Amino acid sequence: MDSSVKSFLLDVRASANSFLSEYEPLVLVSAPLIALFVASVLQSALQVLHENGLKATLLGFFMSFVKLVPGVKSYIDAEKQKVVDKLQSGGKSVRESWRTELPSTGLGVGVIEQMKDEKRKDVAWQGKCSGAVYIGGNECEGHFSLINEACSMFAHTNPLHMDVFQSVVRFEAEVVAMTAAMLGSKMKSSGGQICGNMTSGGTESILLAVKSSRDYMKTTKGIKKPEMIIPESAHSAYDKAAQYFNIKLWRVPVNKEFQADVKAIRRYINRNTILIVGSAPGFPHGIIDPIEELGQLASSFDICLHVDLCLGGFVLPFANKLGYPIPLFDFSVKGVTSISADVHKYGLAPKGTSVVLYRNHDLRKHQFVAVTEWSGGLYVSPTIAGSRPGGLIAGAWASMMSLGEEGYLENTKKIMEVSKRLQKGIEEIPELFVIGRPDMTVVALGSNVVDIFEVNDIMSSKGWHLNALQRPNSIHICVTLQHVPIIDDFLRDLTESVKTVKENPGPISGGLAPIYGAAGRMPDRGTVQELLVNYMDGTC
Repeated sequence: MDSSVKSFLLDVRASANSFLSEYEPLVLVSAPLIALFVASVLQSALQVLHENGLKATLLGFFMSFVKLVPGVKSYIDAEKQKVVDKLQSGGKSVRESWRTELPSTGLGVGVIEQMKDEKRKDVAWQGKCSGAVYIGGNECEGHFSLINEACSMFAHTNPLHMDVFQSVVRFEAEVVAMTAAMLGSKMKSSGGQICGNMTSGGTESILLAVKSSRDYMKTTKGIKKPEMIIPESAHSAYDKAAQYFNIKLWRVPVNKEFQADVKAIRRYINRNTILIVGSAPGFPHGIIDPIEELGQLASSFDICLHVDLCLGGFVLPFANKLGYPIPLFDFSVKGVTSISADVHKYGLAPKGTSVVLYRNHDLRKHQFVAVTEWSGGLYVSPTIAGSRPGGLIAGAWASMMSLGEEGYLENTKKIMEVSKRLQKGIEEIPELFVIGRPDMTVVALGSNVVDIFEVNDIMSSKGWHLNALQRPNSIHICVTLQHVPIIDDFLRDLTESVKTVKENPGPISGGLAPIYGAAGRMPDRGTVQELLVNYMDGTC
């Protein structure tokens, strides 16, 4: 080493030792630890700021501080309980009569009569609900009767015991294969390896797709702190998946057409991104996201893309064949790695039947759980549930086989035509407007003239059960075969409800408009979240 450099370093050491000699050893030891602690706090604060934004972070800090003031927290809790009590609308008094233990003597076949009595107390839902019941007609005949008989015939079966109940194992495989064929598995661009399983519903299908994507990306790219990016119109099942599987979730605002904003999603992609999401259509407004563009984005960054076809899986393929302008949405799009499609919606299968599909077996293998160290033997399960109801699988198979392509085409023609009539009827009511340009059978409506939630309350008083939405405040109806014969009744009641609210603005007694409105305006989303949890805790 050059003598001048060595001399310089010796001088630096001497100066440093001289400076530090003025401090006690304890200070010298603790200073780095304190600095490390402060750096850790600052890093956490910056992370929260990055994730939630300045406004939400400051608001959360302010609310936490306010709740420390004596008496304030108890006041806020009391006000929240008032809202929860109103949401439950007398449900507590009803639950007080519910049975809490076994009858001393069984009712035998008499239980059927008691069940019929209870069923008669349900609200009249025929043609009055948004979505919910997709089969047309009544419960005692036609397609209802068919799937009920199919479910009953196989109610005792369980595909977990595949060596015993080979029939339902075949039914599941064929439901998956038929659904995959509808969604592009026969096209060359799909790769020819589309595979999947039946699940209990759209939420489980989405959960499994997210879990499989997470584990696949960990294996192939070594990602240990996974993140996924979804548009704000994407289903809340992704929030559930993020909590269950410890995945950071980024929810990105939609564009002016209420579609996934591809450019905005791109800005959130980083080295930890495992998955982006598109919907066909989105639940709130019935609008299809730009799946082709999302596919290109996913391919360019070598990440997964899940398409939520829970609503559209059994409509869009047939609407396309009927000549409706449906953009590409399935495995024909390069970059799509998984799809969820509910058979219990427009597939007209019994409740609790959905399908999750993957582009290849390498992806799906990460869905399975295999256990080798259990004293009960070797265990492997394809879905979240171990035992699964074979009757529901049989009901789904029976539905698809009984309807066939011609049946689905006929049904799709009916509901698409009624949806267009509905959209036109809403546009003819001056105080209302349709949110975006619906691609399918979901039509959302808002207003700049009347409180749309007050309109919803009036419609509820007339027996209609619609969905309240936010961002923007609106309501929607998901059109099913139940609505085909009564859509004119709906439009008449809607027109009258708007007129009533316009002439007599203000919430009706017992209505939920004030709560929906306040929740939409409340900047502290943590308080809204607590309200929902408290409500659910009191109802189950």
